[in-house]
Amino acid sequence: MFWKDKYRLGVEIIDREHMELFQRVEAFMKVLRSSQSWEEKVGQVNETLEFMKNYVVEHFSHEEAYQKQIQYPGYDAHKKKHDEMVQYVAQVSEQYEKSGFDEQLMQQFGGRLLAWLVNHVAAEDQRIATYAIEQGVTGNED
Repeated sequence: MFWKDKYRLGVEIIDREHMELFQRVEAFMKVLRSSQSWEEKVGQVNETLEFMKNYVVEHFSHEEAYQKQIQYPGYDAHKKKHDEMVQYVAQVSEQYEKSGFDEQLMQQFGGRLLAWLVNHVAAEDQRIATYAIEQGVTGNED
């Protein structure tokens, strides 16, 4: 499994959503790497892509609200990274539909999605946790 406990921020809703994202991306990668024909995979791939388009936006809004709540000084830069990822997912989705569900595009997307998720959660999001600890806030008071 790609999820590691060291990725936890200590904010229940964000940690739960991160775990869900990791589980979905892991399942997506397993489908992409399976020996099934593309025709057998395409339904699951389409479902995951739809999930990602919606869930990423929802998760980012929760994470950004938390950053505002604790007055995280890196909010603007972090939000920009979120916005870029939302735009990337939307662009890939549009390209994918226009291409007639191109397998190679989804293979590239899966690799980039996994790398982004691990790097973002392990590095960028950990800065939020470090700041929260330094400020003596956990974000679980709600």
